[in-house]
Amino acid sequence: MQSKINIILAGVGGQGILTIAAVLDTAALDNKLNVKQSEVHGMSQRGGAVQSHVRISDKPIFSDLIPQGKADMIISVEPMELLRYLPFLKKDGYLITDSNPFENINNYPELETLYNEIKSHKNHILIDAMKIAKDLGNSKATNIVLLGAASSLIPLSDESFQKAIATLFERKGERIVAKNIEAYLKGKEVAAELIS
Repeated sequence: MQSKINIILAGVGGQGILTIAAVLDTAALDNKLNVKQSEVHGMSQRGGAVQSHVRISDKPIFSDLIPQGKADMIISVEPMELLRYLPFLKKDGYLITDSNPFENINNYPELETLYNEIKSHKNHILIDAMKIAKDLGNSKATNIVLLGAASSLIPLSDESFQKAIATLFERKGERIVAKNIEAYLKGKEVAAELIS
């Protein structure tokens, strides 16, 4: 089986985009796959737009940037940021986003308009990841809930995702590791109901 996936991660500074990228990178390496990740832009300020390209393949990867129309999925922690990268999405690519806006601009679009645009794509997972994270008692894990929601569409084993989360949160202690794995599993479960 060929393993190859191009993922664009989007959101705003402070939402944990780099953490999603780090989990993907760690899990890919655990699966003995090649991985390339682009620089993240706009991180200099909290609330500034942030994006990262993550490319995973069992063959050599020559560029860390995903060309337009070649992204298999866009995972976004903010709905408007998701739409910014639509030109990169391939025809039957997946959109995965939290439904909560981060209204950092005056002319932020109407939420209903945003949601309708997202829902006009056949393959979308629009969930209230922030509420799921809060309900689990870990409001910072919105990003990990979204990663869980995307996980079944990514050619990496569930075990390697959980191992990567454990590795990355290890220094924060066992409780934080457990909370993040719980967030990942809950995101996976919610998405499974939507995809089926």
